[in-house]
Amino acid sequence: MDFFDFLTLLGGLCLFLFGMSVMGSALEKSAGKSLKRLLSKLTGNRISGFLTGLGVTSVIQSSSATTVMVVGFVNSGLMTLSQATNVIIGANLGTTVTAWVLSLSGIKGDSFFISLLKPSSFTPILALIGLIMYMAFKTGKKKDIGIILLSFATLMYGMEIMSGAVSGLRDVPQFRNILIAFSNPILGVLAGAIFTAIIQSSSASVGILQALSTTGQVPYSVAIPIIMGQNIGTCVTAMLASIGANKNGKRAAIVHLTFNVLGTVIWLSVITAANAMFDFAFYDRASTPAGIAFVHTMFNILTSVLILPGSNLLTRIAHLIVPETSAPEQIKELDERLMATPSIAIDRCRSVTESMASIAARSIKSAISLLTAYDHETAANVRKDEQSVDDLEDKIGTYLVRLSAHSLTDKDHTESAKLLHLIGDLERISDHAVDLTESAEEIREKGIAFSNAAKQELSVICAAVTEIVDLAINAFINNDIDTASLVEPLEQVVDMLREQLRSRHIVRLQHGECSIAAGFVLSDILTSLERVADHCSNIAGCVIETQKDSLGLHSYLSDIKSSSLAFIERYNEYARKYALMPPKNGNGL
Repeated sequence: MDFFDFLTLLGGLCLFLFGMSVMGSALEKSAGKSLKRLLSKLTGNRISGFLTGLGVTSVIQSSSATTVMVVGFVNSGLMTLSQATNVIIGANLGTTVTAWVLSLSGIKGDSFFISLLKPSSFTPILALIGLIMYMAFKTGKKKDIGIILLSFATLMYGMEIMSGAVSGLRDVPQFRNILIAFSNPILGVLAGAIFTAIIQSSSASVGILQALSTTGQVPYSVAIPIIMGQNIGTCVTAMLASIGANKNGKRAAIVHLTFNVLGTVIWLSVITAANAMFDFAFYDRASTPAGIAFVHTMFNILTSVLILPGSNLLTRIAHLIVPETSAPEQIKELDERLMATPSIAIDRCRSVTESMASIAARSIKSAISLLTAYDHETAANVRKDEQSVDDLEDKIGTYLVRLSAHSLTDKDHTESAKLLHLIGDLERISDHAVDLTESAEEIREKGIAFSNAAKQELSVICAAVTEIVDLAINAFINNDIDTASLVEPLEQVVDMLREQLRSRHIVRLQHGECSIAAGFVLSDILTSLERVADHCSNIAGCVIETQKDSLGLHSYLSDIKSSSLAFIERYNEYARKYALMPPKNGNGL
């Protein structure tokens, strides 16, 4: 192997690692829905958790990525440590699929069907299909599939280049002497762990070992310890991801490390002792890419079978290493680790926004109640809720802006834009709750009294606003278009009520039935209520428009007002429901 072979090896390694990295990212992006569906079915059952980890990792082909997600889920309170433990065990087995795909590079034979299975035969076809899809589609899932095919072809081509570049090592005695040193189990484990920790991918390091095995110079006595070490080295990614996480997040990373360390210690001791007793014939035989894939898979299967029934042991070990403290820990609602899987991160943002919506709805209802029965504690709670909503708006908005720098699907882009619209409206609703609270305090402090007619009219518009808030929030939380369609007609009725109340107040003012001070407060109240209804209209319109993958809110509102018979019917229904009582003596009193 000369200098130019080394350059070829380096180029093949770069292509291999680049292809694996891009493919993993593209798979995560494309499989966002599948990941959410799998994780939503997660329960405390060991088998279901194990299968979830197996399924997710088989899709995205990276146990490190799965474990980093799990650390984020645990840190965000989305998953318990016990659930995480079972998922992590499954993830270790799921990542072995890559090694079997890469083992195709070692296929030998001259028949047509065998030749078709060789990467040199099918990767050009995949590359061509991938390039056509990548060039033909500007955005969307088909473009993502094109990227996956191109990156897969790239990594397989890199694998072929590496295998060809190292083929000359079969005749280099020094190379074999170096490998013999790694037949020492401890050195082999350390070598596998350190190299994998550097490149942070057990799938990639196993692939490189498979490429070296094509020289015929890597016996199983060397390959087995290195493979076990590679499983330990891949834990570095999760350990780094756990920095800054809460205690359970750190424990999840430790579970991953403990699983692989225990598996290595147990099974390496067993096979070393068994070989000393029975002198296995295969132990000194040259390994093959398929043989390495088999060893990688068997190690994870045997370790899973051994540890899964007693997975609680891993949880206990993690608690011993990271003990509990007396001070309660704050759960991080929006964990940056979830950004590695944008679809999951967007879904989490939606959940936090739903909590924000519930708080905003509670604050406005509490504020409305203060208009008729003032209470210091309720007023304080309104201000506390408003502060909570403000904090959530800042957190969600910042998180979504940072998330936009990642590769998002078109659907995730639309959902992100919708959430950014919604959090602004929710924050303004909570602001108006404080405005209503201040009006209630002014009424109490100045001893302002409304006439019976004004009180009755105010109760009507308050009831209408309470209903419109419920409709808008429920439409968002349940993503219900039918409920959302009820909001705009009611908003128009609220606008009508505001004008009617103002007109009737002027009449009472002219007849000396109402004071100027009461009129100012009433005007402030009506303005706040009307603006709350406006924000509810925005929320409902956003829900409807995003179903069409658009945010043309103004065009939607103008269309339904001018041409929808259903809108007119609903408007008339709400107008009858919230009709004001006729003024006495026809003078508005």
